Amino acid sequence: MENTTIKTIAVHTGLSLTTVSRVLNGTAKQYRVSTRTQEKVLEAARKLQYTPNQAAVNLRLKRSFSIGLVVPSLSNPFFSNIASIVSSAFRARGFSVILIDCEEKEEAEVEATQSLAARNIDGIIVIPSGRTKTHLELLLRKKIPVISIDRYFDDIAVSYVATHHYEGAYNITEYLIRCGHQRIACLQGNPFVVSNMLRVDGYTNAMRTNGLPVFYVAGNSFTAESGYVETKLLLQKAERPTAILALSDTILLGALKALAEEGLNIPGDVSVVTFDNSSYLDFLSCTVTSVAQPVTDIANIAIKLLTDKIASKTTGAKHQQEKILLKPTIIHRRSVAVLPR
Repeated sequence: MENTTIKTIAVHTGLSLTTVSRVLNGTAKQYRVSTRTQEKVLEAARKLQYTPNQAAVNLRLKRSFSIGLVVPSLSNPFFSNIASIVSSAFRARGFSVILIDCEEKEEAEVEATQSLAARNIDGIIVIPSGRTKTHLELLLRKKIPVISIDRYFDDIAVSYVATHHYEGAYNITEYLIRCGHQRIACLQGNPFVVSNMLRVDGYTNAMRTNGLPVFYVAGNSFTAESGYVETKLLLQKAERPTAILALSDTILLGALKALAEEGLNIPGDVSVVTFDNSSYLDFLSCTVTSVAQPVTDIANIAIKLLTDKIASKTTGAKHQQEKILLKPTIIHRRSVAVLPR
């Protein structure tokens, strides 16, 4: 059976192409097409199994009904969780989702956003992989709605939703100090992204506020490999830490491997805490205390912001920049020892 077109319906009903087109594209009332004629066209469309050409519809509406989702790494449970929630929500709204994993490479992120912009994308959610932001400014100049999640730039007009990274790191460090720890090591991720910088600031300021020197900060990526290498090196120090703060759960996994190889017990020999609160932390041999990010709330707010910006672009209404930080919480488990004072 040949594809049914508007011309097929016009021939079947004996109506003009213009009339059939107006009924099928929803402008019949505007052009005063009678109810009887509308019913005739719609009945023929059902009978002939007419399916509109989506590309043509998109071209007419100047919409692609698709969004881009650019993430640093899907191997990181935090980012994959965000991606799952965002993708599911937009598909339910009738959008297709183009998901791109940049493998924490800035150049890949730039290429991804340029490619998405060329597709006439309706909007983009991006979690930046580094310091580069000119490609985001270009999206703004092209009037493409864009939202950042988790990582962001305060000096460009891109709305963002994130955890209060500084507060989370400060609070977990202070908790360790209250438990009697003074030699607290911090294993960081990518030192050039705002989430890491703020977490390191939270750690260092908590130490200094409590009259303690900054014991140790090292690392260069949010990976298990970095956590493993840095913990191996850390354990070579003459003065070992009594506690380790991993700034992501992926870093934590590497640290746990290194500690196990050294035969160190958690929390008997060293206490461990982390940032992100992946679900598997409850299933480790020693459950790990963590800073929990409100992942679902972050994703849902970002979805609402982008949806509103897409709608605002369609109607021509102005939409202000939003800077939203959500409160983290500490999930206490069994990985922290209380030291004698």
